[in-house]
Amino acid sequence: MIRIGILGYGNLGKGIEASVIQNPDMELKYIFTRRDPLSLDFRSKTAQACHIDDIESKKDEIDVLILCGGSATDLPLQSPKMAEMFNIVDSFDTHAKIPQHFENVDSSAKKGKHTAIISVGWDPGLFSVMRLYSGAVLPAGKDYTFWGRGVSQGHSDAIRRIEGVIDAKQYTVPVEKAVQNVRDGKMPEFTTREKHTRECYVVAEEGADLARIESEIKNMPNYFADYDTTVHFVSLDTLKKEHSGIPHGGMVIRSGKTGLENENAHTIEFSLKLDSNPQFTSNVLTAYARAAYRMSKEGSFGCKTIFDIPPAYISPISGDELRKNLL
Repeated sequence: MIRIGILGYGNLGKGIEASVIQNPDMELKYIFTRRDPLSLDFRSKTAQACHIDDIESKKDEIDVLILCGGSATDLPLQSPKMAEMFNIVDSFDTHAKIPQHFENVDSSAKKGKHTAIISVGWDPGLFSVMRLYSGAVLPAGKDYTFWGRGVSQGHSDAIRRIEGVIDAKQYTVPVEKAVQNVRDGKMPEFTTREKHTRECYVVAEEGADLARIESEIKNMPNYFADYDTTVHFVSLDTLKKEHSGIPHGGMVIRSGKTGLENENAHTIEFSLKLDSNPQFTSNVLTAYARAAYRMSKEGSFGCKTIFDIPPAYISPISGDELRKNLL
């Protein structure tokens, strides 16, 4: 049995718990939290809740620690620190900062002789692998990534910070015409505005200036200013009833040409439609925890990304069975 620890028990941590229960070669040993451990309501019969301050004392009882904190402030500090004590997997998703995060974690993991797999999820993660495969197969081509229709938690939080806003959900929506042009093999060039739109469902305080709130949303730099954005003001009951979930998804498409005269067109597409973004991401993390365990047993220490992991290492199925049934 692969002994799993969870650091953080929010949406992602709860998803890890459920995922581990689905995997018969794993058991959940510890859930580490900054809160009072007695306040956690968890289902796993094998797990014990502990305060994060006690984590080092449990390092010999855990094969892989899955980090469930945020990329903004938690993982840049936690991943290097934990990689010195544990084999780890994280979901660091700030694309531009992945190279620096890799270097920081790599140094710690090698020092502690552990295996660390970072930036695991669906983007970065599964989408990254598909971009790699597609580009290798169709070198004369172009990649396109579309996200949604799905909730962007960061953008939703940005709206909630506006004065007069009680709550909000923001959806990223691919422009269907743009998607179809790519599927048709036209290999177009897009502006940011031409690829996605943004839909906002906002609960405002009674008497709030709705025109001001809408203007602040639509003109917010780095979030909405570069997109066609629609703002819907709704009641709190409507938001809870119709927008309580965290769905997401998207697609990676590569259009390319083959032949001496580039006479033949080809399209590769990989898509996801997710009822729950954090629960799906949790399942990806759990699969790669298996790979971290196996690579650690082989002495393959240091930091890895999804590009470095053989596909067979994430499967509970034996090599013989994989060759017989999936190849």
